[in-house]
Amino acid sequence: MKIASFFSGAGGLDLGFTNAGFKLAFANDNWEGCWETFEKNHKIPINKKSITKIKADEVPDVVGFVGGPPCQSWSLAGAMRGINDPRGKVFYDYVRLIKGKKPLFFLAENVAGLLSSSHYPEFMKIVNAFKGIGYNVSFKMLDANDYGVPQERKRVIVVGYHEKLGKKFEFPSPLSQKLTLKDAISDLPEATPASHYNKTNGKLDIYNHEYMNGGFSTIYMSRNRVRNWDEPSFTIQAGGRHAPCHPKAPKMKLVGEDKREFIKGKENLYRRLSIRECARIQTFPDDFVFHYDNVADGYKMIGNAVPVRLAEALAKQIMKDLKEIKTQEKWQTNLARQKEAQLCLE
Repeated sequence: MKIASFFSGAGGLDLGFTNAGFKLAFANDNWEGCWETFEKNHKIPINKKSITKIKADEVPDVVGFVGGPPCQSWSLAGAMRGINDPRGKVFYDYVRLIKGKKPLFFLAENVAGLLSSSHYPEFMKIVNAFKGIGYNVSFKMLDANDYGVPQERKRVIVVGYHEKLGKKFEFPSPLSQKLTLKDAISDLPEATPASHYNKTNGKLDIYNHEYMNGGFSTIYMSRNRVRNWDEPSFTIQAGGRHAPCHPKAPKMKLVGEDKREFIKGKENLYRRLSIRECARIQTFPDDFVFHYDNVADGYKMIGNAVPVRLAEALAKQIMKDLKEIKTQEKWQTNLARQKEAQLCLE
């Protein structure tokens, strides 16, 4: 079953779907920084246009659309301009292409801010736009930690099934086991600092196992950035300067309102998680190599990605539903043929 991917980035969502048995037939992203990584890992060319410039007839016939429209305009951590930001409007281009191709299903992922009081009315307009083109729509805020991902990461997932399927998507149940930083990265050796001006060191013994250098801003120091080994990671963000600290360091000490400091005498233990450590936490496999000149782009690709295991859990449920519907349709067709044959004999 073939799918088309939009806002693909490094392709965490795509990898989860291909792991579940789907085949990637089309991918699109207009950020140059992800192109080499995507094409070398997924082995297909990426369409480099803005989604606003893509016409429906440029997209092959597929059973599903998957994508995570840019989240910055909806993020609680950003300016929250929502639909007033050009990046927020591309949600409607996603609707436009789905209307033109009429896939059996679509999936969209975005930040928790979509459900905030300031954005919820606009979000419901988007949901109604999907309904208006013939889809039964389900949406829910999920925590990736419930689906085999060793981090707390809350995201809104929207899934639509075409009305002709006669079914509505039901979200998979959370797993009982919650993975931790120990599960994810404890076997990795010490990482390498990035090169001068935070350029990559190039090929390392462990791909991408390098971390961003530089000071820590007052915003960074306003709250604790360290999780223990037996806890899940904080959310992996798209900015390297905001990467959590490695769990070998003790938790930061509160010294005033919105002000923390590193434990005296142990300052050398505080470093940002490496790009490979962040990739592990986002459940990318070690043979998935990120290509970049500036380490900031490595962090950006990983932080913007949908965790692979979360994507795979959703994809498996969709695949199960599609197979059940196909089996049911085949059974109904056979039953109809049997009835016709019986009538001919009478």
